[in-house]
Amino acid sequence: MKFLDEYRDAKAVRQFADKIRQITTRPHVLMEICGGQTHAIVKFGIDELLPKKITLVHGPGCPVCVTPLEQIDKAIEIASRRDVIFCSFGDMLRVPGSKKDLLSVKAEGGDVRMVYSPLDALKITQANPQKHVVFFAVGFETTAPANAMAVFQAYKLGVNNFSMLVSHVLVPPAMEAILSSPKNRVQGFLAAGHVCTVMGYTEYEPIAQKYKVPIVVTGFEPVDILQGIYMCVTQLEEGRYEVENQYTRSVRLWGNISAQNVIRAVFQVTHRKWRGVGEIPLSGLSLKGPYEQFDAERRFGLADYHAEESTDCISGLILQGIKKPHQCPAFGTKCTPESPLGATMVSSEGACAAYYRYRSHSRCAVSKYPSPHTGSESGS
Repeated sequence: MKFLDEYRDAKAVRQFADKIRQITTRPHVLMEICGGQTHAIVKFGIDELLPKKITLVHGPGCPVCVTPLEQIDKAIEIASRRDVIFCSFGDMLRVPGSKKDLLSVKAEGGDVRMVYSPLDALKITQANPQKHVVFFAVGFETTAPANAMAVFQAYKLGVNNFSMLVSHVLVPPAMEAILSSPKNRVQGFLAAGHVCTVMGYTEYEPIAQKYKVPIVVTGFEPVDILQGIYMCVTQLEEGRYEVENQYTRSVRLWGNISAQNVIRAVFQVTHRKWRGVGEIPLSGLSLKGPYEQFDAERRFGLADYHAEESTDCISGLILQGIKKPHQCPAFGTKCTPESPLGATMVSSEGACAAYYRYRSHSRCAVSKYPSPHTGSESGS
């Protein structure tokens, strides 16, 4: 625990909080990209340590949360087939589709299995030649290398009863979509350290220059996050907009070249719909070339499937940093972890789940969290 404890050191946390207070002279709105960062911020009360001039809003940094409704419905339809073994990471099993979730399919007799790696799904494929095995490939650039490697291995082994339902999304296009929105108020980003461990951070530099926003690659512990906020606020106060790396113990400028190579070999960049946000051009990955034979959407004829989002769920506004979870009328009443309306209440990295778990409904209702539009807790 030694190397974890030093990034949760109370003295260092207070020192960074004090430094942020000392340098802050005007209001700033920062967005953390990663859902893991969101949970750390809410769990440890990091936002409550900051001066009132600093507002943290929560971005689309949870791949489970941004997986579109129709993709969940496609997963449910495939998993309901008697000739299919459907494999997924555990956090996708309770994400609601239009009528039910994957756990309901399992309860109804579907062969739905939780796995810890796409390579586990490939092993299941080899052990069950009479069944078709589908892996639900969800994630940002972080999980793309392992998913690409599983497809590469399936191709190399000549496996013909394996496919992937691909719902990969990319972070930089989402950041651009937020910054280009007329409703945007984000002035600086805390970029996701694990994504940058794979991809590096050179692709953030044009975004910082184009939109004149500082971007700081940041880790996930309290000291990481507060140092990232300090670096971001310093840039804003000095009128700079650069890409800086707080997470130096893991992230390098060019990232992991080997991981990037396997992604590029198997996947191609494509348009992708984000749940609650809509289609973002060139913001996703799909299988390409000889690997298209492992595309579950093509195999099961579901490419043109469409579904409508619930009007009661404002997860799209939350994922864009326009509102916070407690500003949703359904939060804690119609929408709870036991009966969720949207993925942000289900996912282990969802902002709504973080607020529900670490802050009571009554506490969230207190007038202390600035509204994205008015600077007070008066709503939009």
